[in-house]
Parts: sequence; C-alpha cells; structure tokens
Amino acid sequence: MQKTGSEIIIEELKAQGVDVTFGMPGGTIMPFYDALYGSGIRHILIRHEQGAAMAADGYAQSTGKVGVCMATSGPGATNLITGLMHSLMDSSPIVALTGQVATYMIGSDAFQEADVYGMSIPCTKYNYLVKDTADIPRVVREAFLIAKSGRPGPVLIDLPKDVQIGVAEYDPGANLESSMVQFHPPPEADPEGIARLCEVIRKARRPVIYAGHGIILSGCSDLLRQFVQKTQIPITTTLLGLGIYPLKDPLCMGMPGMHGSHTVNYALSECDCCIGLGVRFDDRVTGDVRKFASKATICHVDIDPAEIGKRVRPHISLHADVGQVLEALLREVEPGDYAAWREELAETDRRYPLKYDWDGTIKPQYFLEQLYEVAGTDLIMTTGVGQHQMWTAQFYPFDKPRMWLTSGGLGAMGYGLPAAIGAQVAHPDKLVINLDGDGSFQINIQELATISQYRLPVKTIILNNQYLGMVRQWQEFFFEKRYSETFYTRNPDFAKVAEGFGIRGMQIKEVDHVRPVLEEALAYDGPVVLDVFINQEENVLPMVPSGAGLMEMIEENHPG
Repeated sequence: MQKTGSEIIIEELKAQGVDVTFGMPGGTIMPFYDALYGSGIRHILIRHEQGAAMAADGYAQSTGKVGVCMATSGPGATNLITGLMHSLMDSSPIVALTGQVATYMIGSDAFQEADVYGMSIPCTKYNYLVKDTADIPRVVREAFLIAKSGRPGPVLIDLPKDVQIGVAEYDPGANLESSMVQFHPPPEADPEGIARLCEVIRKARRPVIYAGHGIILSGCSDLLRQFVQKTQIPITTTLLGLGIYPLKDPLCMGMPGMHGSHTVNYALSECDCCIGLGVRFDDRVTGDVRKFASKATICHVDIDPAEIGKRVRPHISLHADVGQVLEALLREVEPGDYAAWREELAETDRRYPLKYDWDGTIKPQYFLEQLYEVAGTDLIMTTGVGQHQMWTAQFYPFDKPRMWLTSGGLGAMGYGLPAAIGAQVAHPDKLVINLDGDGSFQINIQELATISQYRLPVKTIILNNQYLGMVRQWQEFFFEKRYSETFYTRNPDFAKVAEGFGIRGMQIKEVDHVRPVLEEALAYDGPVVLDVFINQEENVLPMVPSGAGLMEMIEENHPG
C-alpha cells in the first residue's frame, strides 16, 4: 500500500507500542501533526520544547519504556537539546522527532532552518537526517532499537518536510533486518572475571557495594537486594540509584560523594573491596580519584565498556549486563565475616549522622521528614537541581526503583516540573510530587499550563529560599560570602501564579502550619502548587569541596 511519510511514521510508532507523545507543532512538522490527528496516539501539548524532552524523559524513567517527543525545525528543535543532553548523560531511552526544511532547501538558510543533525550528534546516542520517504520504516525501527538497547539513550530523527509529505510503498510486515544497524548484545560475563571477583569478595573483610542507575536500567533491583541480604555487605547507592535498595535497611548507608553522608564516605575511604555495579565513578562521587577507595581492590561491572577505566582504573572489570553478573555472584558467593566492619560503620553513623540544627524556622530537612510521614513511599518524586535536590536525596527514604527522578549527570535546572508531567501521564493513579526550588521551578514554570489543560494531579512543592541556593552556598564557603547575582529579590507569589493557571495555590510560612497544610495539599483532588518558605541560609551538609578527597568534608557551617 502507498502512504505518506507522516502516515508511515504513525504506523511505525504504533508498532513500537507508543501510546503517548509530548511536543509542540510548528511549520515543518505540521504534516506529521496532521497524520497524528485522529490516529489514536495521545499527544500532550507542551508549552516549551525543552519541557517536551524532559516530559518524555520522565515518562521513560518512570516506566522503562521509550519516551517520544517532537518539535518543529529551527528553534523548536534547538530547544530540545538540553533535554536530550540530560537524557544522554542519565541513560534515558528517548526518540525525538524533529521537522526540517525541505531537502532541496537545506543549506540555504531557509526560514527556521538549523543544522539539528550536526548539533545533536554530541547529545544523542545516534541520530538521523532522513532524505527518502521509503527509508522511514527502517529508520524508526532502528531508532527505537538503539534507544533501548545496551546502555539506553536518546535518538533523534530529523524529518524534512518533503519527506513527510512524500509517498512511498509501505509494507508493515516487511523484514528490514538485513538493512538495519547491527547490534551486538554485551558479551556473556567472563567466567574468569567472575571467579576473580568472587575470590576478592571472599577474602575481603571490609567490603562495600557501590551500586547505581545501571541496576535500574537492567531491571535487577531484586537480584541486588538478594545479593546484599545473602552476603551482608554494606551498600551505598548513587544519586540516580536511590531506591534500588531500601534506605531504611541497616545495610544501606545512603548516598556517597559530595553530599553523601560521613559514614558512606568513610566506608569508601577505608574499605578493602569496592564492588561497583552499574555505576560510572562520577566525579561528584569520587572526589579526588587519587584518594578514592585507595585501600581497596576496585571492581567494576558495567554494560558500557567506555565507562570502565574512564575515571577510576579498576583492578577487576567486567563488561557485561549487571543483572547477569549478580545472578552468577548469587550462585557462587557465600556470606562473609563482616560483622566487625558493619559495627564500625554503625558506630560511625551514630557519631556522624545526617543532621540539622533546629531553630524554630522551617528547615528543609524537617519539611522532608514531615512529607515522608504524610506521603510515604508509594509515590514518584521528581526534583529540579540544587539544594532541594540534595536535601531530598539525603532525607527522603526511597525504597523502590523508578520512584525518584532527577537530573544527575547534566544537572539541568527545570527538570522537575516537566518530568512530573511525563510520570503522571504514565501513572495517572499514582501520587506524583515535584519537589522543586524557587530557582529551578522558574526555568519551566510555563508547564503549569500543561498540567492545568490535562488536569494532571501533580503536586508541586517549592522549597523557597529566594536564592539560587546551591550557588549561594558555594559563594558562602569559597567566595567569602560575595553573593553575586544569586538573590532572587522579586520572586512572584507562586500561589497566585498557580491560581492564574487554574491550579490550586497554597503557602506555608510558619513551622506550625507545615503538617496541616501539607496534609491538605496532598489530599486535594487535583494539581497543587505549595510554596514553602524555608530558612534562607540553610546549607547542604556534609559537603566535599570540588577536587578534594572524600574525607575532606565540610561538616559544619562556617562561623560568622
């Protein structure tokens, strides 16, 4: 049968199981949007293309499915770039469809032309510029395969307008494998490497499991939990790995690194065996790599060979799916004699707990404790980037994978609100909370219109200190309190702004109001923006200065 390029894209999206997309129409993508009309695929009209990419990411991260976003050419496509870069660094399976000027106009500086293919190369796992309508089925199928295979990531398909309008013969059952990009699954875990890893674990007396987002992407959180329970080895989980092991379990020490706890950083500094599972030894975790786990045999398991040895050179490395390795370890490894090590770490935690000073103001840590008591862990939490993100990571006891969505590698402010939209669309009956800062919230505040239009019951909570808080903290510690352009002197009344969008707006200014207003906000049947005025100069502690070793933590506020 003959179909237009746009109709073929719709058929291929349906074949991939796509039921929802996020985007905004424009000149060169209109043929596709015309085919989308009445197709049965749901479309969420986002107010800014960056929000479309981040909403698709929230959908993907909360479900494990491929998220789909779209934009027109020129500024529409360039607005996707930040969201795609975030998805690349945090390994989210995304397919982005962008309109482009007609093929015969490419290179002529036509209206709303931009070299999206060229500029998206460094921020996608793979990308395409389609020049022939007949290529669309192969390209779409490849794009989804690439996005979700191995280490997931974003793929961009740039679609000139004449390719969308053009007609080609279409056979949905055609076998296109012979012309597709060839993918090789990660190799089977090397038996010799497994044996060496098992031997190191058996000999260890002070081991630490350092596990991350790769556990979620591999879908092996249950295997990890079995491994920890069987071996009784203490575990630390990265920022993006929060929830893969219950934070309230005695064996879980929490998050490592720049804003990790004293206990975790001590454990990594004093361990004799560091078992890295699905992690990339990020600089925010390791600090000075020369001092990271310097007494340990470092083991690294990852599906991406490019990550092995990139920052920290392991003594034992396995390029394999981490789930496969955990299955092998569960068969081979027996509990070790780690009781003295666990007690040493427990004592360290008693001496150096995560804490905050109570002074009668609304401390963000106190607020998060109250939020947990009201909301529990049957929810999805998104955040922006900054102090509020780190306080949430420190004080909210996540216990399941895919309930915590944040921007880790790129650290993209503005992520929280659109990601919450994607998560809420994917999980209409689940409580979705965007825990934001007043700075991050204003990056994509326009997406309140999207929430209002679709009546998405997202609860946005703003920890409002009228600062770019994390930058202010660095200025306090390292720039002699020269607060250069970090004070938001004219924040709007966020509750009134919410009301302007048709969303319920609420405020908390007194500590006595925290619990009752919070309960009211979460019980409300619809979207809410809750503006919480927190202590303005509260800092995230501990803090490892950039480039310092993990045990060079700042643990107290500077005097004066």
